[in-house]
Amino acid sequence: MQPNRPEPPAAPPDDFTQMTNAWREGRIVLTAVELDLFSAVGDGATAAEIARRLAADPRGVACLLHALAALGLLEKRGESFHNGPVAARFLRSGSPDDRRGALLHTAALWHRWSALTECVRSGRPAPRGPREERDTAAFIAAMQANSTQRAPALVAALDLSGVRRVLDVGGGSGGHAIALARALPEARVEVLELADVVPLTAGYVREAGVADRVTTRVGDLNADELGSGYDLVLISAICHMNGPARNADLIRRAARALAPGGRVVVLDHVLEPDRTAPLAGAIFAVNMLVNTEEGGNYTEAEYFGWMRDAGLAVAHVRLPGPTGLIVGTKK
Repeated sequence: MQPNRPEPPAAPPDDFTQMTNAWREGRIVLTAVELDLFSAVGDGATAAEIARRLAADPRGVACLLHALAALGLLEKRGESFHNGPVAARFLRSGSPDDRRGALLHTAALWHRWSALTECVRSGRPAPRGPREERDTAAFIAAMQANSTQRAPALVAALDLSGVRRVLDVGGGSGGHAIALARALPEARVEVLELADVVPLTAGYVREAGVADRVTTRVGDLNADELGSGYDLVLISAICHMNGPARNADLIRRAARALAPGGRVVVLDHVLEPDRTAPLAGAIFAVNMLVNTEEGGNYTEAEYFGWMRDAGLAVAHVRLPGPTGLIVGTKK
């Protein structure tokens, strides 16, 4: 008779193991971007040549290059490394769709996400490091990448007939303001931003060739009156940084800035009632936990309440992708 043998311990599912190790691949890519490795690869170079260009350790660079090739971002031909299609398009200096600035913002968040356990225990955001205080340009570059990608859906979803004055509250790079100005040749668009952001905004506006119709104004969206007579007040990617009371106040001030029949448009993540979907919104709420005092993502019911309290008729316009529009119309 065979002795009873204990069953071997069960192994976690492969997709769970992959989930818990996914950070390694992300860290490899972010390190390559921080080093500007894809620009150093250029049109093809050996590991030794790339290490010299980066003034970095040859062993460390070779290890990173081989991992990037395994991930498909680089191609190895003999002893030479070459940028693959994604790296050539998005990760190399001078590339047509350069996203290095946006990824540098992601890299700047790394140590804050590493403090997530303590953030959950304390309910407080992770402390900012000295490096992050210098990363305004990287953050605005990230916002430019996001807003440029999503602006066409915003413009397509709104009835813009009769819109002549637009205020983009906390408009960052001005990506949405630029898209609205292009869609509305007769309109005037204003971007309200902090003093250290306005020069960056103005640079993107000039580069887009719409500086004659998109202007900037220095102000604090959390405290200042927003003006008056606007046909459309856009609040994009702002509410997730605030707590409920501050959002209610912002929407009230935005409503006061409207002309009769004007609209407040909030572009942001909108969670389902149980807050577990969509996945992108639930995960981004964790990003707000580690980065803000009170921020998070909110449900349709919460947005509707703030809009109605401000005297606005409200509707939810669903967009493709991770965000939606909450539109409040002045009665």
